[in-house]
Amino acid sequence: MPIFISQGRYSREAVRGMINAPEDRTEAVAKLVQEAGGRLLSYYLTFGEHDWLIIAEAPDERVMAAVAITAAGSGGVTDMKTTIALTAADAKAVFGRAGDLARSFRAAGQAG
Repeated sequence: MPIFISQGRYSREAVRGMINAPEDRTEAVAKLVQEAGGRLLSYYLTFGEHDWLIIAEAPDERVMAAVAITAAGSGGVTDMKTTIALTAADAKAVFGRAGDLARSFRAAGQAG
């Protein structure tokens, strides 16, 4: 299954709530991803531009989009972004395919 990395920030209200009643969000996030059809691999709190990072497997981008929309709609997270991650083996195959395609592709502005 494809691997997705999602990052985002907690809303001010979420941070305030977790200060008042600290909680480990791993189980809630794992349940959301699982109910959508995927599997949570890792969940981290991070410092800097983002407050949290998850790594999940999902059948396709539609599943992860549903997870992201659900999380964003809850009001607890903001500024989310999700990226698909390729294994080294997948990347090798992609570069091989790109090499095949490059033989017949003409860049914009170049005479053919």
